[in-house]
Amino acid sequence: MPEMASKDVIVVGGGHNGLVAAAYLARAGLDVVVCERRPVAGGAAVSEHPFGPEYTVTSLSYVVSLLPPALVRELDLARHGYHVYPQGPYFAPRADGSYLRLPDDPAARHEEIARFSLRDAESYPAYEAHLAGIARVLGPLLDEIPPRLGSKRPADLWAQGRLLTRLRGLDERGAVDVTRLLTGSIADLVERYFESDAMRGVLSVSGVIGTWAGPRSAGTAYVMLHHHIGEAGGQSGAWGFPRGGMGGVTAALAAAARSFGAQIRTGAEVAQIRAAGDRVTGVTLAGGEEIDAPIVVTTAHPQISFLRLLDPKLLPDDFADDIRRWQTRSGTVKINLALDRLPVFASHPDPDPQLHGGTIVLAESLDDVEAAFQQAAAGQPAALPFADICIPSVFDDSLAPPGKHVMSMFTQWVPHTYADAPDEAALAAYADRVLARMEAVAPGFTSSVLHRQVIGPHQMQQEYGLVGGNIFHGELSLGQMFHARPAAGYADLRTPVGGLYQAGSATHGGGGVTGIPGRNVVRQILADRRAARWRRRPAGLR
Repeated sequence: MPEMASKDVIVVGGGHNGLVAAAYLARAGLDVVVCERRPVAGGAAVSEHPFGPEYTVTSLSYVVSLLPPALVRELDLARHGYHVYPQGPYFAPRADGSYLRLPDDPAARHEEIARFSLRDAESYPAYEAHLAGIARVLGPLLDEIPPRLGSKRPADLWAQGRLLTRLRGLDERGAVDVTRLLTGSIADLVERYFESDAMRGVLSVSGVIGTWAGPRSAGTAYVMLHHHIGEAGGQSGAWGFPRGGMGGVTAALAAAARSFGAQIRTGAEVAQIRAAGDRVTGVTLAGGEEIDAPIVVTTAHPQISFLRLLDPKLLPDDFADDIRRWQTRSGTVKINLALDRLPVFASHPDPDPQLHGGTIVLAESLDDVEAAFQQAAAGQPAALPFADICIPSVFDDSLAPPGKHVMSMFTQWVPHTYADAPDEAALAAYADRVLARMEAVAPGFTSSVLHRQVIGPHQMQQEYGLVGGNIFHGELSLGQMFHARPAAGYADLRTPVGGLYQAGSATHGGGGVTGIPGRNVVRQILADRRAARWRRRPAGLR
């Protein structure tokens, strides 16, 4: 007979949101177990050793920005090894031998941009102020649990009223600015402020990272802002490299969860989420083991959670239809490299820690980025992929042997159909083109490559559970945000099955390493437990 066990809460998936939820729940005194399918916890924020034990590579997610400082304090992550090295500024080497840098110092940045366009240099402060104003409105909403818009229940009407109070600071101009940013393209935004290809190209990348959309696609302006909102105060986020790679973040979260008493089981694949009537009863693991619990939190992709692990017949038809129609396309390719030396750029040959410690962007123009997407949309890997490149070993000497380095290249696009039907030869040729593009601006780069790992949409889907290869568990389009994420009436992290909650990246606050869904789902669970205890009290004691 399979072993039987019982817990207060089962968390399905040991990615960062699952670990955050487990830590807070255990901190609140609940008996929690995390069941993670892979042999290591961390999900898409994991450090691995594809090149041998000497090299630590952040396989997928590669920088941290959106993890709320309050979460770091409340879980005492610093005590468990959490440390972030601030990332340097953008550096964009160009094929003509020039380069664009965007340093933090306003005077230096003005000088750098003015080499391409004086108008652009003078427009940049207005661009930053425009985004900061919108971030002050939208930033706090990222941490909110969305109300059930359209519901007539008194509690939901009250929550809708609270949302309106959040927006009362908007004047007519601000309301239009927010509307345009949510519905417009990153091209609309940057072309309004900048005229040079250099500025338009670099800034367009933030609007399409991880998306199945080009810079001229509606909604990509918000994607850019989503990446750059920091904590809920609406301040622009500061990117950084965690010590030990992104696995250092999830290792600290796992250590915090264990310190509060949570159990984390790896190699424990959940095969079924069980329910009786309209309530969850527990899970069954792939090996047949059953674990009972009145509360289950799933952080897996919604199509895995609700169409594979749970019997869809237990769900309302409209909810199941929303999940089936959930858009989760992608065309991203992550290339990880081990290098025997730092690259030397033709445009900037002098050693510069700020240069190698920043984000190196290969994007000549917005039109080039758009063309790369259009090629993939037509079924061909991009001839000229763009790349967002980091070298975290510049700061963290634990990642590579002395004198050696690891490089992360986040690139786009290949056809989204590669998630189900990969073309390995075409994928390898695509990776060759990315490296050739780097070679063109840093002669000798290809000869410095000791090892190469190419992770395309199919591997992201099969190995890491990212359906479609989408790093956000679902596209960040207007129709899939806030109260629509991931289904009508269930953006509050609850589900149609009693006791079953959701807290993956496909819920509001997800998309990036935020931990917000994992933190917010605990608020809902504890509130529901308090309400249940109240209902069980004799009427005279309420």
